[in-house]
Amino acid sequence: MRTIKAYLNAKKFSMVYLFFFALLTGGAIVGQAFLLVTVIDGVFLKDQRFQEILPLLGGLFFILLARSIFTYMSGRLGVRLGAEAKRHLRHELLDNYLKNPVQASLKGQSGQKVSMMMDAVDEVDSYFSQYIPQLIRSSVIPVVLLIVVFNQHVNSGIIMVITSPFIPLFMIIIGMQTQKKSEEKMDELAAFSGEFLDTVQGLVTLKLFGKSKQKKETIKQSSLQFRDATMEILKVAFTSSFMLELISMLAIGIIALEIALQLIIFDGISFFAAFFVLVLAPEYFTALRELGTAFHNGRSSMGAIRKVEEELKETDEFTVQWGSKPIPEKGLPVRIDIENGGFQYGEADFQLKKMSTNFSPLSKNAIVGKTGSGKSTLLHMIAGIIPTHQGSILIDGEPLTKYREADWFHRLSYISQHPYIFSGTIADNIAIGSPNQVTRNEIELAAKRAGIAETIASFTYRYDTVVGEGGRGLSGGEKQRLALARAFLKQPSIVLFDEPTTGLDLKTERILQASIEKLAQTATVITVAHRLHTIKDADKILILDDGELIAEGTHEQLLQINSVYRDMIVVQQGGKAE
Repeated sequence: MRTIKAYLNAKKFSMVYLFFFALLTGGAIVGQAFLLVTVIDGVFLKDQRFQEILPLLGGLFFILLARSIFTYMSGRLGVRLGAEAKRHLRHELLDNYLKNPVQASLKGQSGQKVSMMMDAVDEVDSYFSQYIPQLIRSSVIPVVLLIVVFNQHVNSGIIMVITSPFIPLFMIIIGMQTQKKSEEKMDELAAFSGEFLDTVQGLVTLKLFGKSKQKKETIKQSSLQFRDATMEILKVAFTSSFMLELISMLAIGIIALEIALQLIIFDGISFFAAFFVLVLAPEYFTALRELGTAFHNGRSSMGAIRKVEEELKETDEFTVQWGSKPIPEKGLPVRIDIENGGFQYGEADFQLKKMSTNFSPLSKNAIVGKTGSGKSTLLHMIAGIIPTHQGSILIDGEPLTKYREADWFHRLSYISQHPYIFSGTIADNIAIGSPNQVTRNEIELAAKRAGIAETIASFTYRYDTVVGEGGRGLSGGEKQRLALARAFLKQPSIVLFDEPTTGLDLKTERILQASIEKLAQTATVITVAHRLHTIKDADKILILDDGELIAEGTHEQLLQINSVYRDMIVVQQGGKAE
């Protein structure tokens, strides 16, 4: 477990403190037993008066207090370890989702990711707050007690050594089953969370199509499966507790029988030593039994840890490794060269094959192809959202990954089919496009250039109008124009469009096309096109097919040399290509 091992290595001082507290607790247990036996031996066998044993009772009180303090400090340190571990893992997950937004959005349901960050990480807590501290206590305290017992009565020590291995052996057997059941529970919880969130998000659609009752049954079955998985873990926990108690009682009973024979029949041990061993024996097995309980919780947590680390590992290969070179304010990089660039989502998944091409400064470019041909993947690679697994992307002759991430994204605007609109005012949603503080006049100018100023003026509160999360209350065209306003405010040197006119009416499409023309006057524009008539005047058009660049050129050149492009034009025009 790379992440957990790295975290524990960083917490070496905490481990040392836990070991130190365990050693002090072991000493306190021995001192407590010694004083208790001394008091009883003195009162019942030596007829000592109360004044004689009063100092011993005072010492016993302080040792009990010290033991409580050591146990409390150990527990508190464990709780702090657990809280810091959860914070560490949540930061790791969030950082990975931020570094790999495309992979995070494509793989798995939103509810599963929420469940991973909340429920799965919460499950990790008991590993650090209970299992690790108890593991250290159970490694130190029994050894201390065993040394003392051997010093008092060798036979009892031998019985302890022979019987104690049954507890860890049983813990291993039960623990393997617990981890398996825990992983099953986490899978069921993730499935239930994802199903529930997706259902809530699509509730209106389900209601309109009369599928709400059917989905209700699906959620019910998912929740029942999660319940069954949880009950299976509880069954294992109850079985584990019963067997640990049984083994401990049998071992203590054997020690008590052996001491009774030595004390009464063979007269081979003193009352003080016999009583001392009988007091220490339950403490010895209690430490091991508590490890058994903590081990069960720890193995349950390990299932959650495995899930979290698998989630972190899956996104590592999709992380772009950025450099530290600043991009100068003047002479902004606008020429893009792709040299044998390629990308693959997985060994058996889609692959964008190696390709080489370039985009000149202040040029208008388009990427076309059938659905699933790799258009959006190529755009993501150019944007620096996903890395190049082969080759490289050069910006003004320098590898893209040499630049600072923040500098690059300050120079870039990416407008997708469904730009995200946040809950807040229209002004705030436009201002988010600029990395700097902007004035209301700048926001209004950007809205005017994007062709949405008139629409905003029709709202009651104009730029202070509040829209819902995801742009509730706005049409698809209004969302696109709001995204364009962000780009005009940002004044980027590179603008990427991912099929921006898909699903829009002709009037809105013309407004967007006019805005794109304005942006192209000061930036290099690359558009993934669905409606091919919108890219006829592009300086360069790339044609992708099954992840491969098969042709590039102007509209007129491709009509002459490429049958795939001609066929696409014919299909959209419903007649002869022009």
